[in-house]
Amino acid sequence: MKYIFGVDLGGTSAKIGLFSQDENLIEKWEIKTDRSDNGKNILPNIAASLEEKAKELSINKDDILGIGIGIPGPVIGERIVNKCANLGWGKIDAATELESLTGLTVKVGNDANVALLGEAWKGCGKGYSSMIMITIGTGIGSALITHGKIVSGATGSGGEMGHVTVNLNETITCGCGKKGCLEQYASATGMVRHGKELLAKYGENSVLYALEEITAKAIVDGAKAGDKLCLETVDFMGDTLGMALANANALNDVELIIIGGGVSKAGDIVIDAIKKGYLKCAFHAQKDVEFKLASLGNDAGMYGAAKLIL
Repeated sequence: MKYIFGVDLGGTSAKIGLFSQDENLIEKWEIKTDRSDNGKNILPNIAASLEEKAKELSINKDDILGIGIGIPGPVIGERIVNKCANLGWGKIDAATELESLTGLTVKVGNDANVALLGEAWKGCGKGYSSMIMITIGTGIGSALITHGKIVSGATGSGGEMGHVTVNLNETITCGCGKKGCLEQYASATGMVRHGKELLAKYGENSVLYALEEITAKAIVDGAKAGDKLCLETVDFMGDTLGMALANANALNDVELIIIGGGVSKAGDIVIDAIKKGYLKCAFHAQKDVEFKLASLGNDAGMYGAAKLIL
């Protein structure tokens, strides 16, 4: 039996899966991401965890095909991380460093890309050859597959829809340094911002008025209950993200659009708002594109990272 490790590295934790060569998940676990000292301990900690698991299960190094790892930043050539602020990294050769620590083959991918690769392999994208995935969380993650292959681009940032400009008149700076990015309006953070702005209009007539903390979940729950402010906020998110997806699909003409991330857990109310926004702007030949909710949840990155090796 041959094995593969799939690692989904995030700013808080690394989710790790051990897979068999016949494509089954054997075991999964998490370790904390140590971001101190510009993240210098992150890869050594991952290497130590993998070595410990191999010893625990009596797996010989010769029986491990390699390690796939998803990183929250742009990646060039499945090796070079082109700066990752969430981990404290500059431009580093993460593959070579982890290979030297483990003695195993390593392939590195952007986290959104490997999540889509996981959905295409074992999730809702199985059977499709071209697809876009959007993850709606604190920010906006996105990835693109055409003809069965991830599009990573020349700088490792291909398919990065979160930082498409959708408002030239924005005055607040996005985390990326630009202004008017999609992420500022369609993410969970953007929904909260928009909801707070609407409180001046709706005031006590909204369920949000009495809350100590406004969250995207509270907005979605309010929308499901018919709260007008919350419905307007969800519609704004759907219109903005739907427009961006229609523009992206005009260039890529995919079969499937996958919606994932924490906000997607709200289900139909979110996907319906996005579809409505998409149809307002879509090219006529692309109006029948399928929309699906991501099905692998937090495991998608692990699966996709392992698929990098397979």
